Amino acid sequence: MFTITPIKGDIASINGFFADGLSANISPTKPKNWSDVAFVYSDTMCEVEAIFTTNSFQAAALVHYQTYPKDFQTNFVLINSQNANAMTGQTGLDNIKQINKQLQTSYPNIKNPIFSSTGVIGVQLPVSNILKSLDDINLCAKNGDKAAKAILTTDKYSKTTLYEVKLNDGKTFKIGAIAKGAGMIDPNMATMLCFICTDAKVPKSHMKKLLYYANNTTFDTISVDGDTSTNDTVMLLANNKSGVYNQDAFKEVLKLVMQDIALSMISDGEGATKYVVFEVIGAKDDNQAKIIAKKLSNSLLVKTALFGGDPNWGRIASTIGASGCEVFENSLSISFVGVINNKQTTITVYDKGQIHFDNNIELQASNIFATTNFKISCDIGIGDGKYTAFGCDLGIEYVKINSQYRS
Repeated sequence: MFTITPIKGDIASINGFFADGLSANISPTKPKNWSDVAFVYSDTMCEVEAIFTTNSFQAAALVHYQTYPKDFQTNFVLINSQNANAMTGQTGLDNIKQINKQLQTSYPNIKNPIFSSTGVIGVQLPVSNILKSLDDINLCAKNGDKAAKAILTTDKYSKTTLYEVKLNDGKTFKIGAIAKGAGMIDPNMATMLCFICTDAKVPKSHMKKLLYYANNTTFDTISVDGDTSTNDTVMLLANNKSGVYNQDAFKEVLKLVMQDIALSMISDGEGATKYVVFEVIGAKDDNQAKIIAKKLSNSLLVKTALFGGDPNWGRIASTIGASGCEVFENSLSISFVGVINNKQTTITVYDKGQIHFDNNIELQASNIFATTNFKISCDIGIGDGKYTAFGCDLGIEYVKINSQYRS
């Protein structure tokens, strides 16, 4: 038995972890002394596991990470925003090596530093600026919130979460995360940047399986714009300082941490005004349910209808029909689920070949689509497959943000 409790604080509230945000003036468009570099440090070595983007053009930081031995340990992660260090070739890798060398020269306690980046693709890192910022590192800093803010790009707010787990014998461990992500989110493996820290004594042999399990039902279910970044990373660092571990408890709380971050990314989607759940049930199998749900959460026609508050169920049906999965008109049902006048309401607009969309139904459906959080439920009607994806609308502000991203 165990209890899981959300608590106040950030990753620097976890035993043995330290964090802070620094200024390297990476982007010329940002104000001087803008926080754009963060670090996470543990005063003991950490077991580490990571999941990276499926994009074939992985950023230099991801390539560099994979040069370490399979079971290496680390105690330091350096993260920069405003520059992805992607599509930068050998120079991009050499720049990381130069920065890491300086890190270990200036701070002998740092071992096997990990580098991570996010921002504009195709621009070399301003190495001299970053090297200068390293002078401001304080390995005793407990500024997790400042670190969380330093890694943001188009995000409207920082993304953090923290839990404490208490086992039946009274022993406890903590786990938390900082993350960024508001655009280029359809991860397929990970999503943007997420760094999870814990003082639990997690066996290295368990970490990969647990991370992938939680990822499949959290980060892998979300989409803002259907694009997979070159830098997507979710990383788990365990320093074992609590000496406490329970596999069932850790499995559950890790999923909660990643779920918190994933849903905050959807809520903070670039220009998003609505957070929508896409539930698919009754598909031939779970894989086909996933394909359909992902098609719906990524469809530009569906997303723009969401933005306009238009309950255009025909676009939903068309997207399902174009999914390549086994679907039939006379088996399909489409419903909208939301809160109207403080009451949970389900409106079925299409049911096994029958259209239910008179003026009264359309008005109720429009009222649901006018809210900021609702569910689109699609019953394929032929099997037991099910999957839930999470997405948001796409509107004018998204176009503005991304048309001016390098400005």
